[in-house]
Amino acid sequence: MPRIRSLLFTFALLAACSSGGDGDPTPDPDPDPDPPDPPPPGELTLGLQEVATGLASPLLLTAPPGDARLFIVEKGGRIRIVRNGTLLPTPFLDVSALVSNGGEQGLLGLAFDPQYASNGRFFIDYTDTDGNTVVASYRVSSDPDVADPASAVVRLRVDQPYSNHNGGHLLFGPDGFLYIGLGDGGSAGDPQQRGQDPRDLLGSMLRIDVSGATGYTSPPSNPRAENAAWAPEVWNIGLRNPWRFTFDRATGDLYIGDVGQGDREEIDVSPAASGAGRAQNFGWAITEGTACYGASSCDRTGLVEPVLDYTHADGCSVTGGIVYRGPAIPQLAGTYFYSDYCSDWVRSFRYAGGQATERTEWPALSPGSGVLSFGEDAAGELYILSANGGVFRIVAE
Repeated sequence: MPRIRSLLFTFALLAACSSGGDGDPTPDPDPDPDPPDPPPPGELTLGLQEVATGLASPLLLTAPPGDARLFIVEKGGRIRIVRNGTLLPTPFLDVSALVSNGGEQGLLGLAFDPQYASNGRFFIDYTDTDGNTVVASYRVSSDPDVADPASAVVRLRVDQPYSNHNGGHLLFGPDGFLYIGLGDGGSAGDPQQRGQDPRDLLGSMLRIDVSGATGYTSPPSNPRAENAAWAPEVWNIGLRNPWRFTFDRATGDLYIGDVGQGDREEIDVSPAASGAGRAQNFGWAITEGTACYGASSCDRTGLVEPVLDYTHADGCSVTGGIVYRGPAIPQLAGTYFYSDYCSDWVRSFRYAGGQATERTEWPALSPGSGVLSFGEDAAGELYILSANGGVFRIVAE
């Protein structure tokens, strides 16, 4: 069982160790029934290569298609660039004046348009000074390392009733549409059952078309086409606080790390062949992980079970990751990495036959403080972003 590190880091992202800021979680006395194994001796050995240090709460690393630079999101409102191994002193974009910066608030997401090389457009997700979610587009300036702050176009606003469970991740899917993860709005236990209301944007993943110059449209292939009870933007429901989701570059399968309440953390996988999450219900607040939430039994009809969950004897707040598809370590192809904010471990599995297989723990990948996020560069290499401000590339040793 990995040791829980006592963190002196006050950043209470990820639902205050999954209790939603509603009090200390009570650990489940039963450990993970199937803990992952360390890598077999003599096989692949992984390590961390430092890329940048001294960043302020780095929450995301990404890059435009075909671009060798690394773009790193800082929670306080800045996007930084690492170019040729050097962290540039001037931010690519600074929206600090627009951003609320509570424990789970801030600049939370960044996604580059698939045609960024030709249109210079990118999207961010942040909580504004009123604490509400804003998705806005920007364009790069004549300097490729600096965005044009005057180019801002607000595409979407979502009221947030509480300061926590904002989600905030966004990315372009294989279909070219923008996907946005929204938490259930905060407080304890999803009292309004937002996660189970397909008319409510909270507790859901959204899928929108932002190809126009302003606003957005809802693709006609969204679930609303078959069920008028769904909001036009909603792609799936039943999420508490999706802290990072990803599409496998090779398969299009959707992976979601969903932060639990006081007992269990979960990883959900929806294969492309099953719709990559379309119209699916991931359970919250009927279930938390594989267990009924707050009850000995519950009606699981129509719910998608997580491919993996673990109790708070083994962590407290899942950090969803990314499927490795880079060229540097071909042995890792198809391996999904994930972590837990409150623990030292980094783990992986391969999704096969509807199961999390080859479950492995990688002690050498622990960055020494909470893992805030994983990142992926344009080539598909993976990175770990830590609470102590470090950014590290996963490498073979």
